[in-house]
Amino acid sequence: MDVFEAIFKRRSVRNYLEVPVEWEKIGYILEAGRAAPSAGNLQSWKFIVCTRGDQRKALASAALNQRWMETAPVHIVVCAEPKRVEIFYGIRGERLYSVQNCAAAIQNMMLAAYAQGLGSCWIGAFDEDMVKSTCNVPDYGRPQAILTIGYPAGETKDPGRAAVYSVTFIGGYHSRIRDFNKVMGFHSHKVQKAFTAGKEMIEHGSGRLDRFLEKSRGLFRKDKE
Repeated sequence: MDVFEAIFKRRSVRNYLEVPVEWEKIGYILEAGRAAPSAGNLQSWKFIVCTRGDQRKALASAALNQRWMETAPVHIVVCAEPKRVEIFYGIRGERLYSVQNCAAAIQNMMLAAYAQGLGSCWIGAFDEDMVKSTCNVPDYGRPQAILTIGYPAGETKDPGRAAVYSVTFIGGYHSRIRDFNKVMGFHSHKVQKAFTAGKEMIEHGSGRLDRFLEKSRGLFRKDKE
């Protein structure tokens, strides 16, 4: 699966089938989390895989009684070890880098789940003490998120995202370029769309490659104008 497909099509899934998740797939998800970048490569995270029904029920209670979580056959509790990062980076390492490290790992795991046909949801609202008690987390560990994993029960609608233009500045805050779509579009979605269309034509043997190339050249000429 193309990485862009995983990024753009992943959704937060809150309804799962009563189907167990293969341990091989869980292993790939954990490996993806382990491969995430971290400050100083400290890898200051720990992943707790929870599959027992009573434990998942307790985690749902800890997460402000979000009962839908119980339908997910796998919960992964991601914990940080802030003091390890503080040793190297001081208070910023403890309060920020340790959180960022786990966030990068969580995103990797969610993409790995989607790439294997699974759904996931990132839960950050929970009572930390209850989660620590449920998962026997020591004092030096701090739960950052509960990641639900399972096979989706139906499709999840696209919630929509802000336009890239509205969240992007060039060189400084509030500094925008006048024609964002023209400048960025030529190098991003239009080129990607054109080559994707060409790839599909070749793979399906449509015999319309010449038409595709001419259409692509016309598209690029229009952008330059």
